This record gives sequence, structure tokens and C-alpha cells, in this order.
Amino acid sequence: MTSPLSISANWDAIIIGGGAAGLWAAGTAAARGKRVLVLEKNNKPGVKILMSGGTRCNITHACSARQIAEAYGRQGRFLLSPLSRLTPEDVINQFTAMGVPSKVEETGKVFPVSDRAIDVRDALVKRLSDFGATLCSGVSVNSVEYDKAQENFQVHIDGRVFISSRVLITTGGLSYAGCGTTGDGYAWLRKMGHTITPLRPALTPIVSSANWVHELSGITIADCEVSAMPDGKKLKGKEAHLAQSRGGFLWTHFGCSGPTAMNVSKQFSAQESFTNACLAIDLQPDATLPDLQAWLEKSSHGSSAQRQISTVLSERLPKRLVGGLLDNAAVPNDTRMAELSNRHKLAILDRMKGWRIPVAGTRGYPKAEVTSGGVDLLEVDSQTMQSRLIPGLFLAGEILDLDGPIGGYNFQAAWSTGHTAGENL
Repeated sequence: MTSPLSISANWDAIIIGGGAAGLWAAGTAAARGKRVLVLEKNNKPGVKILMSGGTRCNITHACSARQIAEAYGRQGRFLLSPLSRLTPEDVINQFTAMGVPSKVEETGKVFPVSDRAIDVRDALVKRLSDFGATLCSGVSVNSVEYDKAQENFQVHIDGRVFISSRVLITTGGLSYAGCGTTGDGYAWLRKMGHTITPLRPALTPIVSSANWVHELSGITIADCEVSAMPDGKKLKGKEAHLAQSRGGFLWTHFGCSGPTAMNVSKQFSAQESFTNACLAIDLQPDATLPDLQAWLEKSSHGSSAQRQISTVLSERLPKRLVGGLLDNAAVPNDTRMAELSNRHKLAILDRMKGWRIPVAGTRGYPKAEVTSGGVDLLEVDSQTMQSRLIPGLFLAGEILDLDGPIGGYNFQAAWSTGHTAGENL
């Protein structure tokens, strides 16, 4: 990497932040012949890329651009234009062309065949370098100021000022502070007049104070549906689907994690009181309540009548989870099916279709994969990623008020918004 103290200050564009959005944008802009400088405060670029997906990097999701947008709810409309310029298919094809072929897993997540996040990061760095962009790591920007009279930006670095008529800020959010995402960009943008919507951690594990939850630690469920209930009631309206998630779930020593729990975690992040807060978990999402009622009734007669309820339930649920469910429902494990009372049946069904897990909070930014909130999308032109307030100022990636579910959606948004910015720098 080049030292900023040894390079020219004559740049068409300066990109602040060498993460997913910044690295992609740099390559795109440089490919257009632009003189591009990327400033990254970490000693190496793409730290979050390297950590993501268990160091495998889930580069996108195997679906259409519109499906990516839909996963974002109200924010998705903003993404339609950037996604039309760089679709999930485009991302897969471009990485393949860069020497990083990918594979689609059963969940729809797309990973490099090598299962090495470093291959993704290195390909992006090589791309921008091959096109002539300059990347400087270990460089902490002190401030960014807009000179209205000169119509340019002053980027301050340890007493030295870099000047450019175009600046792209891709400094990320507050999640995973160990990656260097400490929210620097928010202060610069507020000072320049931008609105920062309320910030909170998203895609973070959920904490429960209930001992019975902790006792189930280590149990995984491959397919369930989770609903966030911040005040004990299911959310309604347009955002209700963002408070529900289907897929894997993990019981932990502190509460719960896994894709489903993390996808709905932001619903609890801004709360101060958790008196009635809970998760409702449907352990049998493909079975209706009448289906399960009929199954229990059938199992209570004939050849199954003398079987223990724990044995019958173990046909559908992990054995350890069955023990916890029955304890929670106050049903003795050795109760025979023929002896199950209606009250016991109702208690079991209630937990199979909507077991409520008390929520006491989340693990916050240190464990959050993304930040919810950011630069108000109304203040950014999604056709170009340029600020509507300040000409020449561009924004991309997590610093925007964009946060999607687990599964490659957030990287896709970073690639697409970064690419769109790079086309217009």
C-alpha cells in the first residue's frame, strides 16, 4: 500500500473507507479513467469482508434484484436503481471473472468456492489496482469539509489536506467496532447538513434472562419461524414481515442466536423496557395448528397410546428440546399418550406453534453485523448515489439508512451502491 505522504494531491475522487462499498466503487471509477484515491484507516482493507460469514464471505444471495429489494421492506425502493446497475447475477459473474468462482448453498447464500473471504477481498484490491486506483491503508481521516466557494472538499489527515471536487464516504456504521467501523462518517455528514436517522444495532444475538432458555444452550433448529414481539404483541402493518424470519435458530447460554433471531433483533435494539418483550417461535412452520392437533389425537389412540409423549415429540423435534418443552409446559416426560389431558395437549401445542421466549435485550454493536439507521435516504439520489444537499458528495454502503437480513443481502447492497457511486464519481 502507498503512503499518503508520498503521493500527489491531484485526484478526481477521494473515497474514504476501504470496505466492501469503497473497494468496489474504486475499481468501477478507476475503470472509467478516473484518478481515484482510497483512504482506509485500518492497516489492511476490507476487514469486515475478511470476518464475514465465518471468514468465508457470503457475497450475495441467489435471487433476483427485486427480491433483494423486497427483503429490505420500506428501504428497498431506494435500492431498485443501484440493483438494476449491479444485480446479484452480475456480482457472481464479476467475481468469477476476477478469479473467484462461487457456489450457492441450500439456504440461497452465495460463497466463494474456496470458502476464503480473503480471496474476495484480494480480488477487489487487485481490480482497483489494475485499473490504476491508489489504496492507502493505515490512514485515519480527521475530518472532511466542503468549501462551497471553491466547490471542493478538504480531507484532513494529520496536518495535511487533500483536495478533490468529488468525495465518496463509505465509512460504514457502528457494528463490529473491531473492524474499525466507529461511526466517523456520521459526524462529518451531520456537520455538512445531512440527517442521520436513529442508529441501533441490527443482526445481533438476543439476550434472555430466563434460566430455562439458558439450559437449552447448544440446541439448533434447522427450520422454524420466529416473530419479534417487543411489547408482547406481534407487530402489524407494512413492517410486520421484517419482524418475522424463517430459517435456522440457535439456543445459547445468553439467550438465542442464529439467522432467525438475528434478523428480528433490531426490533428490540432501541427498547428501554423489556417487561413484556419476547420472541414467539413456531417450531413446526409447515404444520398448521389443526394438523398438529390431529397428529396428537391420533397418537393418543391405537398402537401409539402407550408410548411416552417425549418419544412421540422426538419424531418432530430434537430430543433435548423436547425435554425443555415438556418441562416448560409442566408435562411429565414419561406421561403416556393415552394419559395426556386436554390441558397438557394445549400446553404442548402452544409451545410447538408459538413458544414465547422472554427477551431482556440484545448483545448490541459489538456483536452486530450491521447498523440500522444512517444517512436519510431522501437526501441521496439513488440514480447516482450523490447527495441531494451537496454536489460532489457521494455516499454508499452501510453509512446509509439501509439494513437487510442475513444471507448476503447487505453485501449486495454495498456492492450495488458502491458500483453506482463509482459510475458517477
